[in-house]
Amino acid sequence: MRTRTISSEPSLEVDVAAIDPAVDAARSLEPVVDTARSLEPLVLSLVVLAIASVGVGSWWVVRWFRRPPGVHLQRLLGEYDDVAVLMHPNPDPDAMACAMGVADIAAAVGTDTTLQYAGEIRHQENRAFRTVLDVDLESIEASSQLAADAVVLVDHNTPRGFAGSQSIEPIAVVDHHPGNGTGTEFTDVRTAYGAASTILVEYLDELDATVDPDAEAALEVSDELATGLLYGVLSDTNHLTNGCSSAEFDACATLFPGIDEDLLDRIANPQVSDDVLQIKATAITEKRVEGPFAVCDVGELSNVDAIPQAADELMQLEGVTAVVVYGEHDGTIHLSGRSRDDRVHMGETLRHAVSDIPMANAGGHARMGGGQVSVDHMEGIGPSEGISGVEFEDRLFSALAGER
Repeated sequence: MRTRTISSEPSLEVDVAAIDPAVDAARSLEPVVDTARSLEPLVLSLVVLAIASVGVGSWWVVRWFRRPPGVHLQRLLGEYDDVAVLMHPNPDPDAMACAMGVADIAAAVGTDTTLQYAGEIRHQENRAFRTVLDVDLESIEASSQLAADAVVLVDHNTPRGFAGSQSIEPIAVVDHHPGNGTGTEFTDVRTAYGAASTILVEYLDELDATVDPDAEAALEVSDELATGLLYGVLSDTNHLTNGCSSAEFDACATLFPGIDEDLLDRIANPQVSDDVLQIKATAITEKRVEGPFAVCDVGELSNVDAIPQAADELMQLEGVTAVVVYGEHDGTIHLSGRSRDDRVHMGETLRHAVSDIPMANAGGHARMGGGQVSVDHMEGIGPSEGISGVEFEDRLFSALAGER
């Protein structure tokens, strides 16, 4: 197996900004030194010792705050015996890979972790990721089921999807999605990144991790973790074609020597269930197209993960630049949108489309978005008068055209 150390040798640099605080502290004591020159040698020695202590203390303070985020996170995790690593509801490969990375970083300092999530893992790609890489995950329905008081959020910055989620105050947040959620001790949200897995790769680099089992390193990156992180990046950026930054390309190059190609192939090419194929077929044959936009109601369905897959299929249509697919499951309408049109910010488009429907929510990135609408509220429960299915589609097209 080809191996490669994830981090390169650090270069020697003189950080002037880090030295300045110590110099300023020393200068502030110059009057004291002038006075001490006329005093006894013992007093002068004490003054000199005080100056040295201030200088060294200032250097250590600056050095602490200038440590890279991966080192900060590992030190924080090392302060706890047990940590719950919480993924967003219905976690995808990016979320699961991040959780795996945090778990390995914590294990290197003796901290036990439990990887948890709300909802279900239904998408065939997500199920394959979990099964092939043998990821140990626990499902929760309430905050009381969290494995530890210390919670780390990955791939989302606000706890959601389970009873009592609003009461959770995570100690750390690692994410790439927009939002205002923060950790009480550590927050690293990089909205310019295409995947949260990229952030974890950088943490491993900062911690001098290695994929070489014979190398002397405190943290070894297994084939499973390297493969998982690589696929986390690929899945969230549509194979490096959508919403990625240069950091994603760097992360993939870093991980490549450590991946297992057989594991990667099994995750990337899972079998597809009949109901998913049926939903895709419905989206293709029943779509409504107006100009460069396509919208389709695929009706009631048992697997909501088929909706974003159907949206991906519609995006392959020639002449179509933005699509929205929606369907009903258990009294809720689930929406998924895709855009390659610079005029259409899909997250904002969906948010505007459902903004005046009570209890509805939607959002996302420029290229992809999603949302949920209560069927009862759309039909008129609450302060609104309700809207029909045709009216709902009309407002989707209006939002896509920038008219809402």
